[in-house]
Formats: sequence, C-alpha cells, structure tokens
Amino acid sequence: MPPISLAEPSGRYLSFTEREEIALLRVEGHGVRQIASQLGRSPSTISRELRRNAATRGGRVDYRASVAQWHAESRGKRPKVAKLAVNDRLRRYVEQRLAGVVRDAEGRPIPGPNVPWKGRRHGRRADRRWGVAWSPEQISKRLQVDFGDDESMRISHETIYQALYIQGRGALKRELTACLRTGRALRVPRARTRGRGKKFVTPEVLITNRPAEVEDRAVPGHWEGDRATRSRTNLSGLSSWRGG
Repeated sequence: MPPISLAEPSGRYLSFTEREEIALLRVEGHGVRQIASQLGRSPSTISRELRRNAATRGGRVDYRASVAQWHAESRGKRPKVAKLAVNDRLRRYVEQRLAGVVRDAEGRPIPGPNVPWKGRRHGRRADRRWGVAWSPEQISKRLQVDFGDDESMRISHETIYQALYIQGRGALKRELTACLRTGRALRVPRARTRGRGKKFVTPEVLITNRPAEVEDRAVPGHWEGDRATRSRTNLSGLSSWRGG
C-alpha cells in the first residue's frame, strides 16, 4: 500500500484526519447528519464517503480510515483510461446510435429520432448525417432504459463529446462529429457563441428613454418618429378592443 497523504484538508476533499473522525464517530453509533455537523461537512459528502470508500473485505461493509484514504487516492489518479476505450460493448452502442445505424436483438433496424431540418446553416442536406442519428444526450438517457441493471453501461453525454473532440481520450472515430446536431469538427466554447444571433431591443432605444428635445420637435425626424409611434400604439389598442 502506498504511503498515505497527511496533508491538511483543502476544503474540497476529505483529509485522512477527517476520515479518522468519521470512523470513530461511526463506531460510536452516530448518524450521517451528526457526523456531518461535527466535521462541518455536508451530509451528502459523508453519505457518499461511507458508500464509496468503505472496506468490503470478508463480506462485511466496515468503514476504516486507512482503506478509505487508499480508495480515494486510487480513484483520484490521473490520467485515467477512457471508459469507451476499455468497454467494447458500450463503445459499439454509442457508435451505432451516433451514426444512426441501430438494430434490435433480432437484427431489425430501429428508426432514430425525428429531427426536422432548419434552414441551410449546416451545409447541404445531402451532406447532413444527423437526420436519423442520436444525440449524446439521447444516448446517455437511453442507456438507463436499455440496461437498467447494468452499471457498466453508463456514460454521460459530456464523456461522449470529449471522446469525439479530444482524440487523446480516444475510442470514437473523428468522422462521427458529422453526425452531431451542429456538425462541427471542432468544439466551440459556449462563451464565444453568446454574442451571436438576434437580440431583443435594448432599453436605450425604448420610447420612455428618449431625450427631452424630442418633445418640441425642433429637429427634422422627430415628428415622423412620433407619428410612427402613435400609429403603432393606436393599432395595438384597436386590436385589443376588438379582441375584447
């Protein structure tokens, strides 16, 4: 067993000292909320710690600080092997649905989701491959339905995206990015796309914020603007009256 880290608690991860306190309080019969209150941690953190890092040797489930620390350090090692790279069954499942080629146990084709076409933003329609393809979110949720009792057949949509866009994490072919809804070959940060698209009218151009010199109509153009505004107001009031 490698040496145990005795570093001070970072606030995010439990330290070995905290795990010793959990083990002692657990032996004394304290509940999860009592332990969390004494350590200043969330009850969910204590519950997850007892569930994931307990010792199961000999058919018993006991919590020991040294074993729990070893489990935590082993789980935190990096880099990790990609899940799709070691699970062939899961990889085939994801690849088939990304490509839109899905068959049941008897070999019959299963139709993919009905994705409507929206303009020509993503190239010619003949080049789009995602009309019958499944999105990573749909694949992630469908796994829970098709393999309800098999915990090995679980994957998040973010892991699928990383396997497609970060080839160092491997397992999925780069060509499958053409089956995604966006059709992008490279991932675009969300912050870069926030400034695109149509925007609503900003408060600076509302009629309630117009300057005072508009009232005397001394500058050409103010009178025409007032007439247009009044016409829209009258039409709006007329349609409301007719609807009532």
